[in-house]
Amino acid sequence: MAVLESPIELDDEVTSRLIDHIRTNSTDMLDDEMLVPISDFTCPKRAAEEIALLKTYPLMVGHVSELPNPGDFITRLIFGMNLLITHKKDGTIGAFRNMCPHRGGRVEQKEAGHKWIFMCQYHGWSFGAEDGALRPLSYERTYGPVDYGCTGLKKIKTEVYHGMIFVDFSGEAERRVEDFFGPEVEAQLAPWRIADSSIYIDRTFTVPINWKLVVDGAVDSLHAQYLHPGPGNVGSRTLTNVAVFRAFGKHGRLFTPRTRLKKLVEEGADLISSTKYVASIMLLYPNALMAAAPDHVEFWTVWPSANPAESTIHIRLFARPDILTPEMEERINKSWDILENAAVNEDWPMETWIQENATAWPNGHFRYGRNEVSARHLQTELAKDLGR
Repeated sequence: MAVLESPIELDDEVTSRLIDHIRTNSTDMLDDEMLVPISDFTCPKRAAEEIALLKTYPLMVGHVSELPNPGDFITRLIFGMNLLITHKKDGTIGAFRNMCPHRGGRVEQKEAGHKWIFMCQYHGWSFGAEDGALRPLSYERTYGPVDYGCTGLKKIKTEVYHGMIFVDFSGEAERRVEDFFGPEVEAQLAPWRIADSSIYIDRTFTVPINWKLVVDGAVDSLHAQYLHPGPGNVGSRTLTNVAVFRAFGKHGRLFTPRTRLKKLVEEGADLISSTKYVASIMLLYPNALMAAAPDHVEFWTVWPSANPAESTIHIRLFARPDILTPEMEERINKSWDILENAAVNEDWPMETWIQENATAWPNGHFRYGRNEVSARHLQTELAKDLGR
């Protein structure tokens, strides 16, 4: 088994900017404060508009390691839509509506498994896993004529990008996920070899919080020392209000220095651009987040609800099996413990209180300062898309 020799290198320009910020006690800033209506987090109409908008973009719903063999499948429930995702004989991944065209039942109830035929348990209609085609009805003589060519499972556009499975409800047949993210995001993702990774930890949480508040908390660079204090917690591991944000069109990546980088700067030591000294989290617009650790990747998808005071958070920790050692497993488990404590016991309770206050008093605005560049990015891009 191979051993990871060193953390992944980062852009020297980013590290240089962070070092300058450490030395001058500064951070990336914009020109003015930004005001966001509180009602954006509480209004059902706004929630419906955001869900409709998200359906026009590629959305990450899984990873190839979840269905590694031909005949494997997974199911998902996205925005109330049941999806069936299959691994075909030629190695490609396909997706269908998990909806029988007869009377609307699910054709598969399990979350994952291995099948070549899916059957709706309501009336026994069955469909092939390869193309979703309807198989012969057992009672066709009494049912009446059936157009088999037009009565299969409805296909959903699906692409695999860096091992991540994306579905696209937009109807834009020519758009590719690779083009949507662009070469700059491609360069950010490539070193992590996510396609060669497997899911090490997989958890889902439903919280009484608007999805944008969840993303806000994840990409915020100002709260760690206040909300996550104490030895070993997030606030003791990274610096607060010292950050670099790089925008890649609608996407972007926040970089913050780990406390060990500040120590090296103060000691005048030789410095290298590495995940060992710099933490980062990337927004893959509209609703995915990727946090980079020295030897694994933390991936979030944050799903809005028709109820603006609710969202579902799917968190996966990816690791490469070819470099996974007992020591790495111990570090990844420790990272999960830190993440779970920070999110479940600190971030989400605070965001729940924010949601409660917003619901009670929806008039007015939330304020985003000049130094809150990363937290402003999602709000800005959503406003552009929704014509606000």
